[in-house]
Amino acid sequence: MPTVHLLVTGKVQGVFYRQTAKDMAERKGITGWVRNTDEGHVEITATGSDEALQSFIEWCHVGPTRAVVHGVQVTPLPDQQFERFEVRRG
Repeated sequence: MPTVHLLVTGKVQGVFYRQTAKDMAERKGITGWVRNTDEGHVEITATGSDEALQSFIEWCHVGPTRAVVHGVQVTPLPDQQFERFEVRRG
């Protein structure tokens, strides 16, 4: 399955971005992980169908209600497999 790395910038920490991204990924059948970065961004690695990933990336440009997304950098990765989508700490 295709895999992408996302770097989401803006006001994306302290607004439930990670948990909401996890919920959205699970609804779309996407596996992978999400975490905060030390620089104040959110980093995501996601694996799923092309259609599911495109829809998830579109959601990432908006995020949860309190987020203010400035940008989403998308980088294709070699295909990977994950059992589920998880929130990582640190």
